[in-house]
Amino acid sequence: MKTLAKLSTNAAAISALLLATPTLAQQQTTPAPVPHTQVPVEQVELDGPALWKVADEDTTIYLFGTVHALPKDVEWLNGTISDALNSSQSLVTEITMDDSMATEMQQLVMAKGMLPAGTTLRSMFTEEQKSTYEGALTKLGLPEAAFDPFEPWYAGMLMSMLPLLQKGYSPESGVEKVLLTQADDKERGSLETLEFQMSLFDELPQESQIAFLIEAADNVDEIKDQLDAMVKEWIEGNADGLAELMNEGLADKTLAERLLFMRNRNWANWIDERMDEPGTVFIAVGAGHLAGEESVQEALEDLGLETIRVQ
Repeated sequence: MKTLAKLSTNAAAISALLLATPTLAQQQTTPAPVPHTQVPVEQVELDGPALWKVADEDTTIYLFGTVHALPKDVEWLNGTISDALNSSQSLVTEITMDDSMATEMQQLVMAKGMLPAGTTLRSMFTEEQKSTYEGALTKLGLPEAAFDPFEPWYAGMLMSMLPLLQKGYSPESGVEKVLLTQADDKERGSLETLEFQMSLFDELPQESQIAFLIEAADNVDEIKDQLDAMVKEWIEGNADGLAELMNEGLADKTLAERLLFMRNRNWANWIDERMDEPGTVFIAVGAGHLAGEESVQEALEDLGLETIRVQ
C-alpha cells in the first residue's frame, strides 16, 4: 500500500504537468465588437513565443501559449511578454495553481483514476497491446505491474510524462510557474477546474483511452524528441510549425474534440463575455490551444472578434 500511495502521489504531480494542464461567465448581452485589423504574421518579428491580443476601446486581453514543463536552461521570457503581463490587472490560467493543488489532485486520482478492485489495466489489452505496453514500462525502468491499478487514461498520462521527467523536463521550469512568480499580487483567475480537466479524460470512451495509452507506449522512445521539436517551434514563435507537429498526434478525433476543440470554443466564449468589462487580462494556456485548426483564435473569429499578433 505504501508503494501504491507513493506512486499515486507522484502520478498526481505528473498529471498536473500534462493537463495544466472553464466555467463560463454568466450570459450577457454582448455589444457588436469593435472591428480590428488583423496583423499579418509576416509583419511580426518572431523573436520569442507567440503572443496575441484581443482589444477594444477599454479592454485588452492577451493570449499566450505555454509549455507546462520545460528543461531548466530554456530562456523565453522577454520584454514584450513581461510588458504585457505587467500591464495586466489579472493573470488567468487553465486551472487554479496554488498550494492546495497537489492534495486535490491526489484525491481526484483516487476517485477518477483507479480501476475497480479485481480489475487490472493489463487485463483490458489485446496481446499486441500488452506487449507494446510492457515493453514501454521496461524502457522506463518500471515493473510491468506498475500501473495495473490505474484506468487507461491515467496510465497514458503517466506514460507520456515520465520520459520527460527522466530526461530533464521539470514543472518548476514550466511557463506557468514563471508567470505566477512574475505576477506578484495580481488578481488570479482560471478558465477551468482541475476536476473538469480530469473528467475530460475519465469520460472518454474506453477505446479512446486505451488508444491514447498505447500510442504513448509505442512512442515512449520518441516523446522527448517530439516535445523538443515542439518547444523549438514555440520558442521561435512559429505557431504554424507548432500546429503541424501537434496535428500529427491528433488522429483520434474524439480525443481532439474533447481535449482541444471543445475547450477552445468554451474559452473563446469566456473571452467574448470578458470583453464587456474594462481592464487588461493576461491569459496563459497550453500552446496547442493557440495553434492549428479550430484554435481559440478561430473560435474568436467565429464570434466576430479578431486577434492581433503582437509577438
